[in-house]
Amino acid sequence: MLARLAIDEQAAADKIAGFIRDAIEQPGLDGAVIALSGGLDSTVAAYLTVRAIGPGNFRAYNMPYATSNSASQEHACLVAAELGIAFEVIDISPQIDIYFERFPEADRIRRANKMARERMSVIYDMAKVHHAMVIGTGNKTEGTLGYTTMWGDMAAGIAPIGNLYKIQVWQLAAYLGVPQVIIDKTPSADLWPGQTDEGELGLSYEQADWILHNMLELSKDAETIAAEGADADAVRRVFALVERNAFKRRMPSACDISDCWLNSYTEASSEV
Repeated sequence: MLARLAIDEQAAADKIAGFIRDAIEQPGLDGAVIALSGGLDSTVAAYLTVRAIGPGNFRAYNMPYATSNSASQEHACLVAAELGIAFEVIDISPQIDIYFERFPEADRIRRANKMARERMSVIYDMAKVHHAMVIGTGNKTEGTLGYTTMWGDMAAGIAPIGNLYKIQVWQLAAYLGVPQVIIDKTPSADLWPGQTDEGELGLSYEQADWILHNMLELSKDAETIAAEGADADAVRRVFALVERNAFKRRMPSACDISDCWLNSYTEASSEV
């Protein structure tokens, strides 16, 4: 069934690379920066960016916390070396620990969200230093389900893989020549020891992508998708997550106060 989600890898890679190149050149920026975690998504985004602008004006930053898996940094370093891009490790432990000294009761979700937002604070500072575009690393599956941190991993100048389902990211990774150790690793945001994406989501990416494809591209309702063979509990969970996290997919709204003006624009114009 997942064959329906297959993409033309070369066409997709070329189109996304052109998108990245245009987004950097149009505002006259000097290059790009990325938060390189060592995971699949940031790695694929990095490979596509090098395809777009080359390695010379592209910088990657790995930002571990004290409890981060050491393999994540090793894989980020491997990717940077394979691509020939500038690479720097910036440990975010000091600022995170100082903050939570004041809130020792904070649970792991609060801490994980704070880490994600601290990483984006750092990457935007580096973007300012180098007059560069911040390359986002989020995919369509996580974005639609709301498996993201607002103003954390969601924050970016552009989202090159934002319209790729997770299984399409895997497909593109193989085409681009991403190291197999990264393709094969269990997806994890490395939020705490032993954390996995699918464990937190409560379903596999294959399940999520199939259900989302039917929901979004084919406009099928939950009952139809379940009747066609998808696990009913997984279908209910996906639909619930999409609805619950809709607010994350919108920019902040502003209240329309046009009817509160003492003098409307039309009335003022007629007096001129």
